[in-house]
Amino acid sequence: MAAAEPWQTAEIPGPKKALVIAKPEIVAAMIKKAKHPILIVGSKATEIEFEDKKLIDCMINFAKKSKIPVVATAHMIGEFLKRGYKPAGWMPAVDIGNRLVDPEWNGIDGKGPHDLALFVGLPYYMEWTILSGLKHFAPNLKTITLDNVYQPHANWSFPNTSVKVWMDNFGVIVEEFEKRGK
Repeated sequence: MAAAEPWQTAEIPGPKKALVIAKPEIVAAMIKKAKHPILIVGSKATEIEFEDKKLIDCMINFAKKSKIPVVATAHMIGEFLKRGYKPAGWMPAVDIGNRLVDPEWNGIDGKGPHDLALFVGLPYYMEWTILSGLKHFAPNLKTITLDNVYQPHANWSFPNTSVKVWMDNFGVIVEEFEKRGK
């Protein structure tokens, strides 16, 4: 099993750290159990590629199968629209972090506060800071990072792994939605 230490070694998370996702089926079960999940996709989703497929394309496929509303950060709205997928919304990553902390915010779709936030493709240092804020100021929100680097401020995180192992694990999550539906 890969190390459960922050990917950026100078970062010190404190005594409460993310649980390591050892089985990707757990992530699918948590998403299915959530009442109002949200998927936040960052700018690195267009940079990460595996077997001629960009991460953004994997996220679009995942969002369609899981029916999770997507928030595109930064310039990502254009990338989603180029691929024929319209996210539920778009805003700066720091802004979505602030809104998730706000107990009066009714979510990206106006259906009430989100109870589970999934993060993928944000720069490590930015995701680290946003998750730290959520950990301390949004006690009713569960967070999962879907990146291949360990993020200790999330509730759940994959360990530091290779892109191949990461994509294999992510494929298992998508398969869970294909065979059972949400």
